[in-house]
Amino acid sequence: MLPALSLDGPLYLMAQKDAYKSDDFICFISGLLDTMHPYPAKNSVIVMDNASIHKAACLRPMIEQR
Repeated sequence: MLPALSLDGPLYLMAQKDAYKSDDFICFISGLLDTMHPYPAKNSVIVMDNASIHKAACLRPMIEQR
């Protein structure tokens, strides 16, 4: 299960039976971005760790474009 959490609770959730891969995470971020607001509004910042699925080359431009 991939949850996106804010100080007010969950913003977006994606669950699947198998392990997550980069393509799954890209799909998750796409759905999450639909629930977020432009910076600097509340719920406008994404924080990720150094996990390999977080390093897909298309993620940063996709997030910054929104």
